[in-house]
Amino acid sequence: MKKIILFMAIAALGATACDERPQSLTIDNALTAEEVAAGRLTPEVMWKMSRAGSSSLSPDGTRLLYQQTDYNMAENRGATTLWVEDLATKRATRLTDFASNNHSPQWSADGSAIYFLSDRSGSSQVWRMNASGGEATQLTGSGDGEGIPDVEGFGVSPDGKRIWWVQTVHAADRKSSDLYEDMDKSKARIYDDLMARHWDYWDEGDYRHIFVADLGAGLVTGGTDILGPEAAWDAPLAPYFDMDEIAWNPQGTQLAYTCKPLTGTEYAVSTDSDIFVYDVATGETTNICKPLTGKPCTEGEVRDLPVEMIGYDKYPVWSPDGTKIAFLSQRRPGNEADKARLFVYDCRTGEMRDLTEDFDYNAQNVVWEGEERLWFVAPIEATHQICRVALTDGEAEVVTAGDHDINAFTMAGGRIAAEVCTISMATEFFEVNPDDGAMTRISAVNAPVYDAVKMGEVRKRWVRTTDGKQMLTWVILPPDFDPAKKYPVLLYCQGGPQSVVSQFWSYRWNFQLMAAQGYVVVAPNRRGLPSFGQEWLDQISGDYSGQNIRDYLSAIDDVAREPWADETRMGCVGASYGGYSVYFLAGCHEKRFKAFIAHCGIFNFESMYGETEELFFLHNDYGGPYWDNENAVAQRSYAHSPHKYVAKWDTPMLIVTGEYDFRIPYTQSLEAFTAARMRGIPARLVSFEDEAHQVFRPQNSLVWNREFFGWLDKYVKQE
Repeated sequence: MKKIILFMAIAALGATACDERPQSLTIDNALTAEEVAAGRLTPEVMWKMSRAGSSSLSPDGTRLLYQQTDYNMAENRGATTLWVEDLATKRATRLTDFASNNHSPQWSADGSAIYFLSDRSGSSQVWRMNASGGEATQLTGSGDGEGIPDVEGFGVSPDGKRIWWVQTVHAADRKSSDLYEDMDKSKARIYDDLMARHWDYWDEGDYRHIFVADLGAGLVTGGTDILGPEAAWDAPLAPYFDMDEIAWNPQGTQLAYTCKPLTGTEYAVSTDSDIFVYDVATGETTNICKPLTGKPCTEGEVRDLPVEMIGYDKYPVWSPDGTKIAFLSQRRPGNEADKARLFVYDCRTGEMRDLTEDFDYNAQNVVWEGEERLWFVAPIEATHQICRVALTDGEAEVVTAGDHDINAFTMAGGRIAAEVCTISMATEFFEVNPDDGAMTRISAVNAPVYDAVKMGEVRKRWVRTTDGKQMLTWVILPPDFDPAKKYPVLLYCQGGPQSVVSQFWSYRWNFQLMAAQGYVVVAPNRRGLPSFGQEWLDQISGDYSGQNIRDYLSAIDDVAREPWADETRMGCVGASYGGYSVYFLAGCHEKRFKAFIAHCGIFNFESMYGETEELFFLHNDYGGPYWDNENAVAQRSYAHSPHKYVAKWDTPMLIVTGEYDFRIPYTQSLEAFTAARMRGIPARLVSFEDEAHQVFRPQNSLVWNREFFGWLDKYVKQE
């Protein structure tokens, strides 16, 4: 991380940048003859798949712009390229090569050009290119990447006159070499408050800030840090730094953004982010969620707050005329899984309206259609569907239907283009009829893979729980399933803990990949998961070891009664909260399972409280700190920590972790591994030096899969 350096213009930039571009990465996604003959999805085949996303329709609705990432396993890296597809001809054209990473594409207002991020000059900067392709022009940075901060996200105003971008600034001294100039070789980090680390990095005083500047013919020559150079917080919010939390108004005169202007312990225990509006002409910032104080982001003080605006407020989206701002708001502070309500703020009157008050599902990916109707995505019964709501009546309507996940969409020229996946299909693009929700496939990014491999059947199964509810459970069968045979069975435990087991396609926990190795996969939407109403979702908070655990057992027992399910060969796998579930079930499964696999799971609630970072999560989900003896909810949670049940462990266990995981620190996995071995249980620890909470790097992923299936084959699959 480097201190802020303003962008400098230099001459003859384009030729120099092109001359110094690295050698193009070789991409060969062709399946081998052996892979085609086998006709099965394997980890190696999965990593040959192209990953498409970040799509948007051109302003006239005739073309689709998107990015695509492809990997070279031997090089252990990938390259991201930009594509445009003509919707009339179905012809897709690649606009960039594999010599650099090009991503986050955006259309110009008239559709003649695209803006995007590229590292072709040595650092990540903003570039512009004709929409038909050709040479690109650099808009930010020095050109050689030397000493210039990366641009991590950007947005060009609709009139093309201004640009915002996000880069890292040094706003606080945390390292000993910063505090003591004569100790420049010292490697100490020094803290006086919480949030010493976050997700996968230590806080060394560097934060993401938003800059605004005029956009002329050449390089951007300066910019205004709208948070202020000493603001020791991020916008957009850590740890995901989602650039959709920032938006220009249609006139290009104001910028709305999400910020949580808190530090230390206050930050660790709070979800109180707000929507701020920065005025380019005056330099003034207004907090629209705190109208009683009007405090700008750089002051950070909060008082006399409206009750309904003290949770997460995120994702501002301006109406086409710039008079209103739609955004998502959570009512309950400290609960990151509270209902995401769709609010509209009237910039003229200050009025706030909750448009989804009577709609018992979360809203996301909000898009305006004119001034009086909004479209959005909602998770509904383990799928994601497009919905709409009119400002006039506030009645939300579900437009699409089917077993799929619509993860994002854009609207233009009277058309809708959506990014869609299923358990059996990675993201592809579909056109959605705005009248009846009918969907027509646009792309075939991974057609060669789908043509060569067989996918297992996905069945929707409703299971009766111990308290008389109906629980949707996905059951994925092996390819060429024969009901006359018996198959080993895997119970999949979802993480989050409040994240839906939907029709998702994952390059880490892939149900079809598990089924292709000969396993029946049981994936229940246990208590505590979204898309079945807030009451179903809320049940898990303060009760990790309760009904949701019984739901797991209801699902696996229900499927185990099938004649094709071998109840003598069953395994249990999961990550994060799913890893907690594995550890807990290991102490109470009553011989159901032959093997367990826990990835980055919570093992010891007390040490977890002292090791993690965002404490609001534990306050909400555990009920509070472990020393609060008067707190019955908290004391029940800590009494049912998995480490209290190790004496009952009797089953082989594979434990996986990443050494940069600071959310559920890798020490939780070390504790569990020590306990298993000291109990004399067969156990293996796989610790990735360069991964955090998930495994992303190509070769690490193949190692992960080999260890995963090797463990299951050894202890579950064998007769």
